[in-house]
Amino acid sequence: MIALKRLSRFCLLRALGNQPKFSTYSTTRMCKAQITAEEVRSLADALKNGLRALGQPTNATHPHLIKPHELVPGVEQAEFQTRRIRLMEGIQTYAEGFGNEFNGRASRAHMLVIGAACKKYMSGKIPYVFRQNSDFYYLTGCLEPDSVLLLTIDESGTVQSILFMRPKDPHAELWDGPRTGPDYAVQLFGVQEALPIEKFHQTLIARYSQLKPHLWFDLSQSEQSNVTDAMLQVCNNERTQLLPVCTFVENMRLIKSPAEMELMRSTCSIASSAFNEVMAETRPGQSEHQLYAAVDFKCRMRSASYLAYPPVVAAGRNATVIHYVNNTQILQPQELLLMDAGCEYGGYTSDITRTWPVSGQFTEPQRTLYDMMEQLQKEIIELIMQPGGETLDQLFETACYKLGKYLQEIGLVPKNLTDHKELATQGYKFCPHHVSHYLGMDVHDTPHVPRNTRIQPGMVFTVEPGIYIDEKRTDVPAEFRGIGIRIEDDVLINDKGQVEVLTASCVKERRALEDLFK
Repeated sequence: MIALKRLSRFCLLRALGNQPKFSTYSTTRMCKAQITAEEVRSLADALKNGLRALGQPTNATHPHLIKPHELVPGVEQAEFQTRRIRLMEGIQTYAEGFGNEFNGRASRAHMLVIGAACKKYMSGKIPYVFRQNSDFYYLTGCLEPDSVLLLTIDESGTVQSILFMRPKDPHAELWDGPRTGPDYAVQLFGVQEALPIEKFHQTLIARYSQLKPHLWFDLSQSEQSNVTDAMLQVCNNERTQLLPVCTFVENMRLIKSPAEMELMRSTCSIASSAFNEVMAETRPGQSEHQLYAAVDFKCRMRSASYLAYPPVVAAGRNATVIHYVNNTQILQPQELLLMDAGCEYGGYTSDITRTWPVSGQFTEPQRTLYDMMEQLQKEIIELIMQPGGETLDQLFETACYKLGKYLQEIGLVPKNLTDHKELATQGYKFCPHHVSHYLGMDVHDTPHVPRNTRIQPGMVFTVEPGIYIDEKRTDVPAEFRGIGIRIEDDVLINDKGQVEVLTASCVKERRALEDLFK
């Protein structure tokens, strides 16, 4: 895979620019699409009058979802154009950092291909709910399946974009709904050119022959076999290599723009309100499945698209299973209920965990552990961007040590342990998962970005310490066995460098939780 294995995070961030999203970015080097004001007005009029249907909501058809000038909820077309330019210029700058030759060639031109997701089926012709590929959506704003984005940057630094889409097909649209088609894709998405998907292969060959670029394509993430086959054929015929692009896109996605920050605030607010209502309505005798349905319903009623992932709704000892998703048991008096859920709004996700008493009052052992975990999480959040909390990995290491110390204080860890590493190991035994992950378009966002990356403005991540005591353990007092507790909030480092808890409105303080039931 060439010298990308030598890729340093410093070089990559330098190529992409550390925080370009917080300032105006020049688009003068981009070969602009020839879209006239008349064309835009004619499309808008056609949509409003019902003479034209596109493959996704617009302000003309869905003004309750999308504001004027927005391409998708919360994000304007210009931001997508800027992202495409930044990506290609960042790749070119990165390659130039290797000297006169990159990947064994002297070319300064680059070509990048990212495909959309495909429809998936649970059985026969019964589809799952379609969800767009996050990287493709981030660069296009296009919500249609089976599409492809081709980006190029030539020797002079001019960026061009071509979007390949399914053509209009009255018969197919009768069954599956309208398609945008290539004819209106230039106006809608702000690309330079749009073509039917059938022309992808021949266009790829022609553009490659013209530019002789380095070729960027994530083979392992491609869902479209025709696109994969075309890329491999060009790769073999031209004796070149396919270079992975995911790291570049994820490093851009890691730092949220002001528009993305607002979307994160919205999705977290929706989930927080839904949680508060579900907690207040919890009663013994309900089923875990009913609470699953309740949080799903309450998020959707606040305009979320759906839950961001299968939720954990774990009563009693089920909460000691970290990824318990069966959600089939009946809630019993005196049990705790652990719910880990979030929603997706405008393509951005929230991720919250709360633990509360089914009957409205904590028992003494439950209160002891809950107060400890609440204090631990508070201290971890206060440590963000401070010594011991400058990266997600540092937050994890600090959390393990602090948990070990607190467990020692309440008698669950031997008093004779004093070594930092020993106490951290003890903490890890009770909380065997990381306490933070990046958050954004995906729940576990930007997975190729290491968690030892220094926290900086624009990042969003979770803080989620937990404790899980199996009922069969014999090395802890009996009253603590079978208890699982996790408290999780979503945190944004805003453009002022401040730590902003996006889920602060979701009740978690123990007395406030008990008051919620009254």
